Amino acid sequence: MNSEQTKKTDREHVIYSWSVQGKVNPIAIDRAEGIYMYTPEGKRITDFISGLICVNVGHRHPHVLKAMREQMEKLTYISPSFTSEAKAKLCSMIAEVTPGDLDYVFLCNGGSDANENAIKTARWFTGRHKIYSAWVSYHGATAGAITLTGDPRRWPAEPGIPGVVKYFGPYPYRCPFGSEDPEECAKRTLNVLKTQIMIDGPKTIAAIFMESIVGTNGIIIPPKSYVKGIKEICEDNGILLVVDEVMAGWGRTGKWFGIEHFDVVPDIMTTAKGLTSGYVQLGAMIWNKKIWDYFYDKPFASGLTYTGHTLACAAGIANIEIYKNEKLVEKTEELGKYFTERLNCLKDKHPSIGDVRNMGLWACIELVADRKTKAPIAGYNDCNCNISSEITKRCLDMGLYTYCKWDFIFLAPPLVITKQQLDESIDVIDKALDFPDTIVRK
Repeated sequence: MNSEQTKKTDREHVIYSWSVQGKVNPIAIDRAEGIYMYTPEGKRITDFISGLICVNVGHRHPHVLKAMREQMEKLTYISPSFTSEAKAKLCSMIAEVTPGDLDYVFLCNGGSDANENAIKTARWFTGRHKIYSAWVSYHGATAGAITLTGDPRRWPAEPGIPGVVKYFGPYPYRCPFGSEDPEECAKRTLNVLKTQIMIDGPKTIAAIFMESIVGTNGIIIPPKSYVKGIKEICEDNGILLVVDEVMAGWGRTGKWFGIEHFDVVPDIMTTAKGLTSGYVQLGAMIWNKKIWDYFYDKPFASGLTYTGHTLACAAGIANIEIYKNEKLVEKTEELGKYFTERLNCLKDKHPSIGDVRNMGLWACIELVADRKTKAPIAGYNDCNCNISSEITKRCLDMGLYTYCKWDFIFLAPPLVITKQQLDESIDVIDKALDFPDTIVRK
């Protein structure tokens, strides 16, 4: 089918996530390879957001396809009560690259599932009920995960599951407690959290959830002192630290996992996306040894039909082999430095850019109407206007797909991107930024 035929059939039957159904106008994609996607008519589009921040090893990588074909010839699925070579090997390989004693892996369907199981684990392990999660965060769309989420995506799901309490994390560019200095912002944020916990009752709190680096709410990179302070709060009060690495994991930030930038090892880590680069859905909840020891002689009362799906495990094994053999984590760290330089050049050129934030190949451009006052253009949840759709359209017209939301332009190319391809893509962003520049207050 050509694009129009595909879209006609699609719009007669397909429900789209996070969308007004009558306004959906999808682009048909026929095939993809590396960092590029192609329409049925052959138009090439650069995938500068890695699918949905997941296709880390690029589209149609031959090593992943070969591993999946070979696994399909042998075994695609078995009941979770059985084991397989693929499941055992993948969990062992995950344990090899996770920090500290995070060696015990529960495989599930994706990031939301991983966070759901982390909620249950924390409550069972501690015997406590409350779960702390940050404002300006995203943890998934299932019942518990969307309650953890601290952005407007949770509003239609409210009141959500009971026992979830919100706290403010640091946002150095827009500190919730009025500081212009990142370290001072971290200090004030921690002090407020300590007071909140004291008033709420530390012995009632099972876990603090946090993204190591805030993802689709702005790529907000916390000061190391803040993350270490959170870990200290948890240790002092018998609270588990759960770190969500669904987006930040698997080389995206120039480390295997984002939390490694902060020299902290959580009690539980959740991950997905880059684990298989989206070739097959797979997520993981990973425990440290003290939690493993607790459940060694107690039931872990959770399970899913597709836990340890054999074909997904084969895809995961192949991805980890690519990260290692092609040194993608190290390459991302190095190319990320150049990426940051290019982004700072954009900031110098375009008055609509208030801030740029990047770690590895994971960046956000934050737009403002007034750089001096930091007044937004679109505002939180597009409360002022909607500019993201126009920016997205302009990029697509020039053959580049990325993700824009509110005043944020997110940039997260596949980790296999070359320096030349990165330059070509940033040149497109450069041209697209001419639009928000027209809105800046003179």
